[in-house]
Amino acid sequence: MTSGYVTTPDGVSIFYKDWGPKDAQPIVFHHGWPLSSDDWDAQLLFFRNQGFRAIAFDRRGHGRSSQVDSGHDMDHYAADASAVAEHLDLRESVHIGHSTGGGQVARYVARFGEPQGRVAKAVLMSAVPPLMLKTAANPDGLPLEVFDGFRAALAANRSQFYLDVPTGPFFGFNRPGAKVIPGAIQNWWRQGMAGGITAHYDGIKAFSETDQTEDLKAISVPTLVMHGEDDQVVPIAASAMKAIKLLRNGTLKVYPGFPHGMLTTHADVINADLLAFIRA
Repeated sequence: MTSGYVTTPDGVSIFYKDWGPKDAQPIVFHHGWPLSSDDWDAQLLFFRNQGFRAIAFDRRGHGRSSQVDSGHDMDHYAADASAVAEHLDLRESVHIGHSTGGGQVARYVARFGEPQGRVAKAVLMSAVPPLMLKTAANPDGLPLEVFDGFRAALAANRSQFYLDVPTGPFFGFNRPGAKVIPGAIQNWWRQGMAGGITAHYDGIKAFSETDQTEDLKAISVPTLVMHGEDDQVVPIAASAMKAIKLLRNGTLKVYPGFPHGMLTTHADVINADLLAFIRA
């Protein structure tokens, strides 16, 4: 099977793709909010062509997975990832997460992957851990009003919001001199609108207010932290710069001028660096 569905213990159907030799090392990709596994197309094809087993799945409520109205939190996200890994019996896998997917990877590896002996390495790319929300202990985070604004825009006109985000800060297309890629904007909108508004609305709290300090501390496998210096969505000071201090076996790579969606805008650079880390 090159694609299919896994049913989680609470009855949610999770769509997954499984490309490449089934006896090759698995590379598992975890997408960001509010997208789907399609966001990793450039990486899935690249790693399949490099001889790896390339796997990605749609988070509950996103893409082609069930549009359920519950379980939109990091605990369920990680448990769903575990259901996929167990169904496909993945071993010595590398888990790569972008943005919210980075939080999903951190919790999965800490609570399921490492304890089960299934994970060899991890990558947190433009990722939300340890905490996006600004608090007294996390002054570099974003104020709650920012996320309230996300919820308000989503509820008022989700379709327009899903054009505004990729047209502006996500890919850095709002920067002077930026080379705008219309297809990337349209693809972002397409992926977002394929998911459910309830999952996306509740997911904002999941990616912004979940403190994953203990998840990061628990991870012992080699972990690459990748972050664009010009990330306008997930501030590097509150995420990558703090995450690297909490990881026991982490490596930080910062990309000058790269935006939040660098896996799309700079896929050639990102793919080469991921390959080097995996093969090291």
